[in-house]
Parts: sequence; structure tokens; C-alpha cells
Amino acid sequence: MSLQISAKEEMVEKFLDSSARGDLATVTALLSGAPSLINRRGDNEWTALMLAARNGHHDVVKDLLLRGCDKSLVNSSSQTAYDIAKFWGHKHISTLLTPVDDRGQQIPPGFELRTQEHYFGRETLDRLSVKRTDTEWLEAKQKNPDSVYLLFSNLIPMVSNQPGDGEEGETKLYLLRYEAVQDLLQKPETVLIFLGVKRRNISSSLTDVNVEELPAWFAISTDEDTAELLKRCPEKNCCFPEKAFRDLLKLSEEDAGVVAQARSVLAWHSRYGFCPTCGSGTKMEEGGYKRSCLNPDCRSLNGVHNTSYPRVDPVVIMLVVHPDGNHCLLGRKKIFPAGLFSCLAGFIEPGETIEDAVRREVDEESSVKVGAVQYVSCQPWPMPSNLMIGCLAVATSTDIRVDKNEIEEARWFSRQEMIDALYRKAAPVLTVPPRQTIAHQLIKHWIGVSSNL
Repeated sequence: MSLQISAKEEMVEKFLDSSARGDLATVTALLSGAPSLINRRGDNEWTALMLAARNGHHDVVKDLLLRGCDKSLVNSSSQTAYDIAKFWGHKHISTLLTPVDDRGQQIPPGFELRTQEHYFGRETLDRLSVKRTDTEWLEAKQKNPDSVYLLFSNLIPMVSNQPGDGEEGETKLYLLRYEAVQDLLQKPETVLIFLGVKRRNISSSLTDVNVEELPAWFAISTDEDTAELLKRCPEKNCCFPEKAFRDLLKLSEEDAGVVAQARSVLAWHSRYGFCPTCGSGTKMEEGGYKRSCLNPDCRSLNGVHNTSYPRVDPVVIMLVVHPDGNHCLLGRKKIFPAGLFSCLAGFIEPGETIEDAVRREVDEESSVKVGAVQYVSCQPWPMPSNLMIGCLAVATSTDIRVDKNEIEEARWFSRQEMIDALYRKAAPVLTVPPRQTIAHQLIKHWIGVSSNL
């Protein structure tokens, strides 16, 4: 058995080496006999495509792409083959590897757009906002036996715990049908929002699809006793997780994207039962995406007022890079677990740009001054309805004096310390936030900018 494994490992090594050297004949011969080699990885998680891109072997890259290799894979430093080819100036190869957006459309060369997808950010439903004002259509969909309902209690969704490979198994949203929630829909205190219809695949368009054939998804929020609500689930493995910040991070990427939409809108309804303009009661409209004041004399009924629509609170979260380029600034709050450090963050104030918010927040929390600011990517964060705007920021000073009202401690960490914290099994000097957070992904992005290339 060991000889067989050794032979396989030798074949993988030969395949990767041939790709790195640009030996197209050997690459082709090996793939003809063993097609499964195409996405195999070597040291630091590098694939054949990455190695060929690193060394400028256009013919090998083209052949691998024609054979269906996965160009979206990343190595241990979170770099794709495109990132590698671009860094080394192989424009003829980076053109072949140009990323595509979530609809499969190619992003033109030179258009600097990160395609990083974050947890809570996957759009598995088409929101179908044009149907929110179609009351008859919504009512018909609500009674359709194929429609899907997600049940929330105290902004926590009902989930089921399925057996899996891990010790904790798999946590999934529990999907109910109309019959199971029919009585709840008749109660005036129930909050119902329309989420959309399920996409058939990530690049599908509803232009040529009859929406009547697609199941509608709804979210319900109720104050009924959770023990009674759980009786609607015939299985014994259903529950309402106790800790949202921890337990919601166990969902799949697809379920997390649905929860981000549903929980944020339901949280808005829980806080805006009364009109922010005049204090009168409000009523829900447009599938749960609008609240209108019941006072006919309220000025919010004239023109467009943002108090009538769900709010999103923008937050800047930034990884501050030391002037030497090899250290980053992280801080910790008293509520953090021991050893955990994260990126600095704060709310954007009215009339403030993203760049100015980054500079102000870093200065307020650590006294470190910031110059250049670069946007990287963003993440919905339904706790309750934030949009985390991730940036890299270059420090122009290095002395730290923390505001104890904001954070407990802030420190400069070396690039190697961050690599150890992310990838090494040996005890690191710090713990970083989990992979589901944009703070984690910003750290990985910074590490991957120039390391291991």
C-alpha cells in the first residue's frame, strides 16, 4: 500500500514540476492518463496552474484551462493563479486568467476589482424586488404549498443539526411550508417578509424564467414561546441557537447569505414599530421592506424618507500596515477571548468619507496616524444590520496610545506572526478572528499581497 501511495505522490510531483518548467508534452501525457491530477496541490497549496503562471508558461496555462482546471483556487497565502501572474508581470497569462464576476462575466484587465466572497455575502436568492408591491402575487405565493418559510424567534432562526463528519455535525436552516405556519400568518403581531425566489444557479437570470414556477421564500418573526414553536418541527434535532454571534457562523455559505437578509430586515422591524418622525404607529408594506406612518398628517408620507425603509449601518474595518510594510496593527477589546486580536473598526459618521472614517477611527482608538487608504472588499454583518467596509491603511506614525474606553490593547504584529496565527499548528503569539469574519480575510489578503510569490 505504501508503494502505491508513493507512486501517486511521485506522479503528482512530476506533474507539478513539469508545469513549473513549462514541459507541455509531459503535462499533456500525464493528464491523458490521470485527469484527476489537474487540480492537485503541492507545497504551500500551489497547483500546476499557479506554477505555470508564476514562470510565464503561456502554453501550459492555456492547456490547463482548456482541460477545465479550477482557476479560482487559492494557495496557502490566499493567491489565485491570476494574482501570481499579475504580480510577476506576465500580462499575456493574466489576460487568460482574468477573473469573472458572480454572473460569469469577465472583468476587463486593468479594472481593479477584488472578487472575494465573504460569509453572509452569498446571494442564493433573487430578491425579486419588483414583486414587493404586487399584493395579489405575494398573497398567492404565501398560500402556495411549495413556498418556503424560515421561522425566527428573538431574531434567531430555527435550525436543524444534521450528523456530519465533524464532532458537531452540520447546522442547517430548517425550512417550513405554508401548512406549518398558517396559523401564525393570521396573527397581527407576526412579522412576515418576502425574501425572494431561489436561483437555479449562481449565474442564472430570471429574465427568461417563469417566476410562478419558482418557490417563494419568506421569513417569519414571532414572539410565541420557543418550546411551542419547536413542536412545528417533527424532527428532534431542531432548535433556536442560544448565541447568535457564535452559532450563526456554523451555517453553510448559502444559508448564511439568506440569514443576513432576513435577520437584518426583521431586526429593523423590531426597532421601528413607531414612526421616527412623529411617534405614531406604523404598518408594513412592500413585502416587509417599508413601514408607513399611520398618521395621515405625518411629513414622512410626503416624498422619500429613509425612515420608511430598512436601514444599513456602514462600518469601516481596517488593517493598518506599518510604514515598513512588514507589520500590522491589531487591537483587542475586554470582551474578547484571551489572546484574540482583531482589526480596528468603527461606524462611519454622517457626511464622512470611507477614507476619513478610517483615519479618524484609527487615531481615536490607537493614536496612530494613517495616510493612504485602499478599499478591499465588504461584508454584510446582520448583528443587527451592518455593512463592514474592509480597507487597508498605511500608517504614517507608529507610537500607540490606546483609548481605554474603546479598546484594551493594541500592538504591532509581524507578517510572520500573522502567518503563524493563520496557518501554523504550533502555539502562536495571538489568536485571529474566525474565517467567517472580514477581519480574518483582510489579514489573509495582506499576507498574500507579496508573500510566497
